[in-house]
Amino acid sequence: MDYLHKYSQNPFPDLFWNIPEQKSGTVNVIGGNAQNFRTPVKTAETLLRDYPIKTVNLVLPDVLKPKLPPLDNLIFLSSTDSGSFGSADELSSAMNAADSNLLIGDLSKNSITKDAVLSALSDSATPVIITRDAVDLVADTITDSLLLHDNLAFLVSMPQLQKLFRAVYYPKMLTLTQPFIQVAEALHKFTLSYAVKIVTMHDGQIIVAVNGNVSSIPLDKTSYTPLTFWLGAPAIKILAMNLFNPNNFECATVSSLF
Repeated sequence: MDYLHKYSQNPFPDLFWNIPEQKSGTVNVIGGNAQNFRTPVKTAETLLRDYPIKTVNLVLPDVLKPKLPPLDNLIFLSSTDSGSFGSADELSSAMNAADSNLLIGDLSKNSITKDAVLSALSDSATPVIITRDAVDLVADTITDSLLLHDNLAFLVSMPQLQKLFRAVYYPKMLTLTQPFIQVAEALHKFTLSYAVKIVTMHDGQIIVAVNGNVSSIPLDKTSYTPLTFWLGAPAIKILAMNLFNPNNFECATVSSLF
């Protein structure tokens, strides 16, 4: 199983030298709806506070415009009647104007928003990390062609990964009780078939699958717990490390988890 790499400490510490001293790069944090936009706001604040990123845009549906003060780097896009994103063209344009994007969630579950997000992901030429309920929005109807995009990465739970597999009728089954080695083998074959990148957690291991390579990190060797791993912090660190180490997703992501 030469595709499987197990790490108990950071194997790529030199990547941290690539973090610039002067701020650089443009990142979009995308999410929110009329009732809930707390996570996108906190995520954007964390990126601005903790990382040398020059511009962090907070991309929200325009129904929220009256609820927020006029601040720099707020981007409002057309919203649906239910208060979430409604324009695929606007969302795609915003994504392509940044160096990297984090689709953090808090999205309304409706067909218009789903279609807008799926279309924007298909048109995006820049990296996008999709996580939390943004995955649930698109997972059931995701297509083979979208999973062939090598600029997309999914930070997913095992139930969400099951949805992705089912949506494209992938012949390998995943269950929550499978041994780690079987999940690793399934992700090895899945990421050989599809260019999309996968980060998940199973059986006490954080798993990073890219181009058929599977890396695993014991959760207890990181600062996360089974609960905090899903709250958004790993996605923030993964985005930042990949922004400063482009075209090296596997190494940058593994390094970020330590």
